[in-house]
Amino acid sequence: ALWTQSHSVRMKIAVIGQSLFGQEVYKELRKDGHTIVGVFTIPDKDGKADPLATEAEKDGVPVFKFPRWRVKSQAIPEVVSQYRDMGAELNVLPFCSQFIPMEVIDHPKHGSIIYHPSLLPRHRGASAINWTLIHGDKKAGFTVFWADDGLDTGPILLQKECDVEPNDTVNTIYKRFLFPEGVKGTVEAVRLIAEGKAPKITQPQEGATYEGIQKKEGAKVNAEALHNWIRGNDKVPGAWAEVDGRKVTFYGSILVDNGTTASGQPLEISGASRPGIVTKAGLVLFGNDDKALLVKNLQFDGKMIAAAQYFRSGSSAAVELTEEEKTFAEQMRAVWKSILSNVSQIEDSTDFFKSGAASMDVVRLVEEVKLRASSCQLQNEDVYMNTTFQDFIQMCVRKLRGEDDEEELVVDYVEKTINNMTIKIPHQLFINGEFVDAEGGKTYKTINPTDGTAICDVSLAQISDVDKAVAAAKEAFEEGEWGKMNPRDRGRLIYKLADLMEQHQEELATIEAIDSGAVYTLALKTHVGMSIQTFRYFAGWCDKIQGSTIPINQARPNRNLTFTKKEPIGVCAIVIPWNYPLMMLAWKTAACLGAGNTVVLKPAQVTPLTALKFAELAARAGLPKGVLNILPGSGALVGQRLSDHPDVRKLGFTGSTEIGKHIMKSCAVSNVKKVSLELGGKSPLIIFSDCDLDKAVRMGMSSVFFNKGENCIAAGRLFVEDTIHDQFVKKVVEEVKKMKIGDPLDRSTDHGPQNHKAHLDKLVEYCQTGVKEGATLVYGGKQVQRPGFFFEPTVFTDVQDHMYIAKEESFGPVMIISKFKGGDVDDVLRRANATEYGLASGVFTRDISKALYVSERLDAGTVFVNTYNKTDVAAPFGGFKQSGFGKDLGQDALNEYLKTKAVTIEY
Repeated sequence: ALWTQSHSVRMKIAVIGQSLFGQEVYKELRKDGHTIVGVFTIPDKDGKADPLATEAEKDGVPVFKFPRWRVKSQAIPEVVSQYRDMGAELNVLPFCSQFIPMEVIDHPKHGSIIYHPSLLPRHRGASAINWTLIHGDKKAGFTVFWADDGLDTGPILLQKECDVEPNDTVNTIYKRFLFPEGVKGTVEAVRLIAEGKAPKITQPQEGATYEGIQKKEGAKVNAEALHNWIRGNDKVPGAWAEVDGRKVTFYGSILVDNGTTASGQPLEISGASRPGIVTKAGLVLFGNDDKALLVKNLQFDGKMIAAAQYFRSGSSAAVELTEEEKTFAEQMRAVWKSILSNVSQIEDSTDFFKSGAASMDVVRLVEEVKLRASSCQLQNEDVYMNTTFQDFIQMCVRKLRGEDDEEELVVDYVEKTINNMTIKIPHQLFINGEFVDAEGGKTYKTINPTDGTAICDVSLAQISDVDKAVAAAKEAFEEGEWGKMNPRDRGRLIYKLADLMEQHQEELATIEAIDSGAVYTLALKTHVGMSIQTFRYFAGWCDKIQGSTIPINQARPNRNLTFTKKEPIGVCAIVIPWNYPLMMLAWKTAACLGAGNTVVLKPAQVTPLTALKFAELAARAGLPKGVLNILPGSGALVGQRLSDHPDVRKLGFTGSTEIGKHIMKSCAVSNVKKVSLELGGKSPLIIFSDCDLDKAVRMGMSSVFFNKGENCIAAGRLFVEDTIHDQFVKKVVEEVKKMKIGDPLDRSTDHGPQNHKAHLDKLVEYCQTGVKEGATLVYGGKQVQRPGFFFEPTVFTDVQDHMYIAKEESFGPVMIISKFKGGDVDDVLRRANATEYGLASGVFTRDISKALYVSERLDAGTVFVNTYNKTDVAAPFGGFKQSGFGKDLGQDALNEYLKTKAVTIEY
C-alpha cells in the first residue's frame, strides 16, 4: 500500500542533460513509472552519441541534440517550440552543461530542478567538486534545487552531505558519493514533487561562494596547500609547476607522514620551499611547514609517466615484438578501431584520447586486453599514461614479459652453477616488497645436508624486523590496493604467481634439494609441483567466497532478512617446518591470500631459501607491496613475536605438538588471535591378511620412507596381521636393501640426507632407545658414514605397545611393525587409537565392509584405504587430538582465513 501511494502520481518529464549520470537518472525515473516525453542532450562528439542519448534512443524516446539553445542571450524560437511540443510537466536537469533559456526553465507546470555537486550556496559554478577539495572542505555533497535565472541561486529542494577523506580526489568522491547518491537524490526529489511535498528553501547568503572554471593558466602550484590544490585540479585542468624549464603536471596526490625520511634523487621545482625527492614510490613534495605529500604520476611533453620514473623517462628503447606479440598488437589495433569508429585507420601515432575516446572507452579497452591476454593486468591509469597506439602496445608487451618496470626489484643473489643450471638465490629478508638486510646486518649460514657445507649467509630477522613486516602487512590490508582489489583480479595475480613458479620449477626444486635434502625428482613432482597446483586451486576460489541467507523465526516483527558475509581476517602470520619448505608455505599462504589477507611468514630457520625465492616470484607476479613478507629467523624470537603481536589476527602453524601448545597459549594471552595447528603424528597403518600383499608392501614402504621419513602423516606404526607378518617383513627388507642412498640431485637416488644434523642425531638416539627396549632391529638403525646427514632406512619388529618407539614420532625413515591377531578388529582398533595423536591413518583389506568399519572408527583426520600419502589440493587435511585442529587444502582451508559476519535487516 505504501509503495502504491508513493508511486501513484506519475509525471511527464523532460530530461535535459548528459553523461552517465544523466543516463542513470533517466533510467531510474522510468523505473519509477514516469513518462519521459523527451531527452535533450549535447550533439554527437566525433561520431559518438552521449550515453543519455544512446539509452533514450534504445527506448524509442524522442532525442534532441541542439548545439545551443540561445544566440546572443536570446532563446532560439525553433528550439523552444520543439521543446514545448513535448508537453513536459517537469524539467529534470542532471549535469546539464548548456545554458537553458528561462522560456524553457519556467514552461512546465512544476518548473525545473537541477542537480549540482556541492552543498549550495557554497561552490556555485561548474568546478564545484574541484573547489570543494582545493579549499580543503571537510564536508562535500550535492544539492537538488529549483532553477531560476541566477547561477545556481534557486531555492533548495534537497541536500545530502558526506565526509571528505584526507586523500579523496575528484574521482573517488564522485564515485563513492556524488554519483550513486546523487542519482538517488535526484529521483527522490522528483518523488517529492509528485507527492506535493517538495520544499522550496531560499538559499542563504552566508557562505555563498563562486569560483570560476579551472583553467590551465590558473592552476600553477604554489608551496601552500599543495595536496588540496593537486587533488582539486585532478585531472582537469591539472596542477603544474616548472621543472627543468618545462611545465610538469602533477597527478595522484597522497598525504604521507614519513616524507622527511624519504630517500631518492632530489628534484628542483620552481617556487617550492625545498626540492622534491624522486623515490621508488613517487615524487615527494614538501609544503612550507615541511609536511610531505606523494605524487604518483607526472605529465610533460604530452606524455604521462610514473613519477618514480622521472629520471629514467625516455631512456628505454622500444622492444622488438615477437610474432606472437605482433598478432596481439594487430588484435588490439582492431579493438582500437572498433572503439574509435570515427578514425579511418589506426596508426602507431594515433592518440586514444585526441581521437575522441572517453572514460568508458578506457574501461572497455582494459577489459578487451584481459580477454586476449589474461596475464596482462592493466589499470585505467596505464591507458592514460600510454595514449598513443605504439606506446600502448609497448606497455602491454612489457607487462606480458614481466618487464613493465613499474619498479625495479633489486635482488642481491647468491648464484650457483649446479644440477646443469645456474640458480639465483635471494638471501635477505623480504619486507614490504623489498629484499632488505636484518637489523644490525645479522646473518646465519644455511647448510646443505648432502655434504654439510654452507650454501650462503641468510639474513637473521630481529624483533624490529618482525614489527616492520607486520606494519607493512597491516597497511597493505587496510589501505593498499590488495584489500580493495576485485576478487577475480586477486585470483588472476595468484594464478600468475603459479605460472611463474612453473616457469622456475627446476630452479625451485634444485634449491629445495640443496637446502632440505629432498630428492630432486620428488621435489620437482611434490615439493614444487603440488605447490603450484595449490596456488592455482585457491586462485580459482577467490571470486567464489560467499555467505548464505538464513531464515530467522523467533524475532518479532517477523519481517527480517539475515545473511552472512565471509570476510578476510587481516594480517596473518604463518610459521612452517623444514620437511616440505615450499609446499608447507603453499598450503597455508595460497588459502590465506585467496581469502584476501596479507601474510608475514617465518620459514624454518634451517630451510629458508625456497621461501625467499618464492618472495621474488611473488613480487614479479605483481603482488602489491606488503601483501607477502618473509622473515627467516629463530622460532624463539620471530615465531614468538608473531604469536604475541597485537596486529596479527591469525596464526597458522605446522610443527611439533610441544611448540604448538606454546604458540596457542601465546596467541590466547596476546589478543585471542585465531589459530590453526597442524602438529605431530603417530599415524597407524593396519594391514589385514586379506590385502593385496605386494601393494601393501609397496605402499607400506612409501607410508614410512616417503621424503626420507620427514613426513607429518608418515605411518608411525604398522599393525600387520600375524598370518602375513613374517612374509610382509621379509618383502619389506628385500625392497629396503634395493634403495639407493645418496646425492638428492642424482636422478637414481631413492633416499637423500636427513634435513639437518640435530635431527640426524635424534634419529640415532631414537633407534638406540628401541634396541634397549627389546624391539628387534631387522635392518638399518645407523648413521651412514659419509659427508652429510645420511641415515639408513630402518625396520623394527616385535614392537610392544608400551615402548617409546611405539608411542613417539621418529619423523624419519624408521618403520615400526607390530603384530595383531586376525579376527579381532576391535582390539587392533583400540591399539591404533591408543595415542594422543590423530593426524592420519590407513587400512589395507579387500573387504569393503571391513574397510569402511575401520575407517569409521579410526580417530584421525585422514584415513587412507588401500593407498597412502594420497593428498590432493581439493581434499581437506588436518588432525584430531594433539595433532592439532584446523584444515589445510580444500574449501575448508579458506575458512581458516575468513571470519563470518551476520547481518540482520528488519523491513
